[in-house]
Amino acid sequence: MAQYAMQEVNDLHNEGETLLYPRMVIEGCFDMDEVIRRVARTTTFSSGDVKGVLEAVRLEMAYMMASGYSVRLDGIGTFTPSLALRKGKERETPDGESRRNAMSIKVGSINFRVDKEWVSEVDSNCHLTRKTGGYKRHVSKYTPEERLALAQRYLETHSELTVLGYAYLTGLSRTTAGRELRRWHETEGSGIGIKGFGSHRVYVRERK
Repeated sequence: MAQYAMQEVNDLHNEGETLLYPRMVIEGCFDMDEVIRRVARTTTFSSGDVKGVLEAVRLEMAYMMASGYSVRLDGIGTFTPSLALRKGKERETPDGESRRNAMSIKVGSINFRVDKEWVSEVDSNCHLTRKTGGYKRHVSKYTPEERLALAQRYLETHSELTVLGYAYLTGLSRTTAGRELRRWHETEGSGIGIKGFGSHRVYVRERK
């Protein structure tokens, strides 16, 4: 049975006031191996069969999106590739003075839009209870500019900055800290670089 808690958020229409919104308490994350075991347990397929099919679907989807297509899985959602400039490449200007060629562009992300049918299935299987207490809104005492300066100063004396470390420095929640660090990385001249992937991603001082 899942739990929820009420989280404080700013009311965008009434400055200074807060509202409470329900937020599911995430207890952990099932990895691919656990998904495979559970599917195999409730079907006639072996774990190897399930793993092989999932891997084949993953690779075929990658080829389809690399060819310029979105991929829709009925009951799950639609996957669409998104482009970005490679690191160190300047954005193209409307006057054509800074034109980009294909070598300076890469697939930077894959956007996912969930199928409403899947949301309904999750909802129909979800039985909630309220968790004692609630989430507290993380409010930073620093402005965005001051938070960027904190990150820059930190990286002058440290080799890398994690999302958790930035959250500790600024007083932001971990989610907001991660989102803001990505924004600093994408902001030209911020001096915030990035290395690694997924859970191993960290932020570093960008060398000029």
